[in-house]
Amino acid sequence: MKILLTAAFLFLALGIHHPVVAEEVDFSYPGIDGKLYKLSDYRGKWVLVNYWATWCPPCLEELPELEIFHDNHKDKDAVVLGLNMEDIGADRLRAFVEEQFLSFPILMAGSRPKEMLGSVPGLPTSFLVSPEGKVVARQVGPVDGKSIETFMNNYYEMPEWNGGVPPFSITTSD
Repeated sequence: MKILLTAAFLFLALGIHHPVVAEEVDFSYPGIDGKLYKLSDYRGKWVLVNYWATWCPPCLEELPELEIFHDNHKDKDAVVLGLNMEDIGADRLRAFVEEQFLSFPILMAGSRPKEMLGSVPGLPTSFLVSPEGKVVARQVGPVDGKSIETFMNNYYEMPEWNGGVPPFSITTSD
């Protein structure tokens, strides 16, 4: 119980942004591999949806962390979907992704995505979608794998907020 209260306190103290609405969400975007990706195809797994751009220094700093998280979880319980938010050609974006050695799906959302999971006030912004398909957290700024894992591991033990919606952000560990 003490660990649960400590985790809840840390999430509250270190960065409540705007509460997220826990209702089922979906979107579809083309990937740089030519495949159409739907968020609902990943029901049953946690999905970290990361809005980013190649020109964004904090985005570039977190890419290795997201790659490690994705690689450690993709065959078990979670995946990362990178939504690139710029108007860039698929060939150029594909070359960038190959230079960064990224294996998680990179989707081409464009500078004005038609389907958003919530407010994206700056880049990077990440949303964590539960295995049930509900947005349960948002982090504005870089995120790390340890913080995502901590949130996932403690989510079902967190007290209910706003009718069952925890207004937590994914906080980064130092």
